[in-house]
Amino acid sequence: MEAVEDIVIVGAGIAGLTTALGLHRLGIRSLVLESSDGLRTTGFAFTTWTNAWRALDAVGIGEPLRPQHSQLFGLQANSTISGLSTAERQFDATETQRDHEVRCLQRRTLLETLANELPSGTIRYSSKVVSIEESGYLKLVHLSDGSLLKAKVLIGCDGVNSAVAKWLGFKKPAFAGRSAIRGCAYYEHGHSFEPKFIQYFGEGVRYGVIPCDDKSIYWFFTFSSSSKYEEMEESPAKMKQFVLGKLGKVPDNVRAVIEKTEPDNIILSPLRFRPPWEILWGKISKTNVCVAGDAFHPMTPDVGQGGCSALEDGVVLARCLGEALRDRQGMSSEEEHRRIEMGLQSYAKERRWRAFVLISTAYMVGYIQQSNGKVLNFLRDRVLAAFLAGQLLKMASFDCGKLNAS
Repeated sequence: MEAVEDIVIVGAGIAGLTTALGLHRLGIRSLVLESSDGLRTTGFAFTTWTNAWRALDAVGIGEPLRPQHSQLFGLQANSTISGLSTAERQFDATETQRDHEVRCLQRRTLLETLANELPSGTIRYSSKVVSIEESGYLKLVHLSDGSLLKAKVLIGCDGVNSAVAKWLGFKKPAFAGRSAIRGCAYYEHGHSFEPKFIQYFGEGVRYGVIPCDDKSIYWFFTFSSSSKYEEMEESPAKMKQFVLGKLGKVPDNVRAVIEKTEPDNIILSPLRFRPPWEILWGKISKTNVCVAGDAFHPMTPDVGQGGCSALEDGVVLARCLGEALRDRQGMSSEEEHRRIEMGLQSYAKERRWRAFVLISTAYMVGYIQQSNGKVLNFLRDRVLAAFLAGQLLKMASFDCGKLNAS
């Protein structure tokens, strides 16, 4: 007899590990399959807004992460055309939320912290899923090494090219027509930047610099893709030159961040998103299968919520499954399957509208911020700048709740 796993999670990224840790905190074991031979830390860092810290606290790792990352106290938007500030927001007081907590979290630190809290053997590396079959109440998960796993619950946290999302009937995410170059610069003796999120817009580009801690600065640069993409794809040196040539009117210390970044710390990736109507009408869950994170709602990075919403997914999914699997001693397979299905439906219902709003808002904000027409440039810099900055804080005011429903 092959062993049956209660819960199999595909992908050891932010959503997968947060779900696994949430379940572990509720006393439920899971197995996480990761196709790579180790934790994947592509992207260097990401802005963790208030909603993300609520999720991190819910799974019990907020406290060890806080001292390792500088708290940011404001957001400043600037025009690359005029060089002037177009909007400024403080994070300590807004209409919707009195206290905002914002930091720039290093992906490696987050993933290692999540992984270290899990029981030994929870993550199985070099385990790529090639196909999924149904067998009664179970899902048969075929791996590239020829092995087979049987799962009572199958959760796809396997990113934009998700095998589980494909099985659920989702199409491949759409290309947004834009790409992002991301990097991280390290200052051995410390940098002089204020703990502030600084963004620049204009001439068809959007970029920003954000301190992670006293010695590292994360930066991103998004642009409309063209034939330039193929030229740069394999050359970090060309990426760096491309960015430096497009910065516009910008202070020397910001330009120096890009110049200081080592080639090994620069990556280029196309921006993809799931069209919002697919989120509204698609199957987020089906019987005992569901998706979370980028497998569920890939979005453009314009409201900084991709990683944050993956953390939310993990908490909500663990809570819904925890409720479904409570007091199951002596329960029949049929009843257990029914409760799992209801639990996943509850998760899908709770997350559908949130994902729809995030994807739609990110796309709208990105479209306006990266526009290159005279009318939109004027509107963005003179009229909409404060509104766009406010959208970031509005999206960050969400509370995914605690792990326990009670």
